[in-house]
Amino acid sequence: MMAFLNEYHLAGLFIGICTFLIIGLFHPIVVKCEYYWGTKSWWVFLFLGLAGVAVSVWLDDILLSSLSGVFAFSSFWTIKEVFEQEERVRKGWFPKNPRRKYKF
Repeated sequence: MMAFLNEYHLAGLFIGICTFLIIGLFHPIVVKCEYYWGTKSWWVFLFLGLAGVAVSVWLDDILLSSLSGVFAFSSFWTIKEVFEQEERVRKGWFPKNPRRKYKF
């Protein structure tokens, strides 16, 4: 596949599209994780980010290594977003989970 992408100079475009999809996938994950587990879910994203970094360094294929790096740093960014999502819930922009107790 990489040969095809390189032959037609599409590798960068493919990585860009996959980056867009990975980032887009994380938004609903942030909302759901905060809704069900609150900010306690941040350590899962830390683990995923560290695993993504390890996989990215380990892989020889530039395409898969790049996508693993994008996944890793999207996971790290999600840690920040989980805490910001809690603030958005506090402001009433997103619904509270009626089965959870909130600090605020």
